[in-house]
Amino acid sequence: MVTSEYTAQPELLKPGVKAPVKETLLTPRFYITDFDAVASMDLSANDEELKAIVAELKADYNRHHFVRDDNFQQSWKNLDKQKRLVFVDFLERSCTSEFSGFLLFKELSRKLKDRNPLLAEAFSYMARDEARHAGFLNKAMADFSLSLDLNFLTKNRTYTFFPPEWIIYTVYLSEKIGYWRYILMYRHLEKHPELQFYPLFRYFDSWCQDENRHGDFFDALLRSQPELWDNWKARLWVRFFLLTVFVTHTLTVIERGDFYYAIGIDPFEYNTKVIKKTNETAAKAFPVILDTNHPEFFGRVMKCSDSNLKMAAMANSKCPKFVKMFRRIPHFIAILWQMLRLFLIPPVDAEILRSEVR
Repeated sequence: MVTSEYTAQPELLKPGVKAPVKETLLTPRFYITDFDAVASMDLSANDEELKAIVAELKADYNRHHFVRDDNFQQSWKNLDKQKRLVFVDFLERSCTSEFSGFLLFKELSRKLKDRNPLLAEAFSYMARDEARHAGFLNKAMADFSLSLDLNFLTKNRTYTFFPPEWIIYTVYLSEKIGYWRYILMYRHLEKHPELQFYPLFRYFDSWCQDENRHGDFFDALLRSQPELWDNWKARLWVRFFLLTVFVTHTLTVIERGDFYYAIGIDPFEYNTKVIKKTNETAAKAFPVILDTNHPEFFGRVMKCSDSNLKMAAMANSKCPKFVKMFRRIPHFIAILWQMLRLFLIPPVDAEILRSEVR
């Protein structure tokens, strides 16, 4: 069993407002991009599908879903301390991730309004959804006498520049892996209602449909740009982003295994299912996918996780900072080596898979 230590009390900016977690490779990132390049995209190759998805986003099927019912109106002071800590950590990271999406989509909508109305409209609807999710999660944190200062996050987080093609790849994968994370958790807890210690879990079914629709939009956007899938360079980038997302997901899930154990989920099995399902889904958009059935695939992914856990343990040690840094280097190199070996596993041709399905 993998365990994580959650002994420190949450750091507060002011009473009831939690300081954001320290930024690391595993914390949700905030992005900016080349807005002019996005505005100039030619969508004609997939115009009809994009319009159909935008109409679906406009319908806003979940506009009445995120309403806190009477089940929230109770005290959570009796919740086990360890369970409370790992759950608040889950809420914070989820809230930060949703808010990151809101900021990116909102800025895209604003910048594209007069230059690419269809994309601007789509991003405005997705920003609406992400803001709704982030607000709902932040209210959940408030039930535990904590909340995030989203305005503080907006002004103080580091923003990472990604070119438009990287944004499309990463957001598509983020939305689709988000769908599988939420729906698998929901289906498990639906079968085991005694493990639903907080009412938020009951909202995950409809919630993840927002993630799915957002992913479908980025799927259609990607397919409207042949240079993002119809050449050798795109095939290499797709493999890189699939691998990066899957390894990052593994490191995050296993490092925070206590949360999943708290709701009766084996983090190892859960991680494997999420990756396999996301990989299968990605075959609808990407020209290639990873061979997750290769006998070395998950073994090497778990070696990355093992190295990450060793680095995480060092972070809690009392030795000087520079000593920690040097001790972490071999484990970081080990992760890169395993990722290289994973990258070299021959991919699966998704274009052939699609033709076989048709």
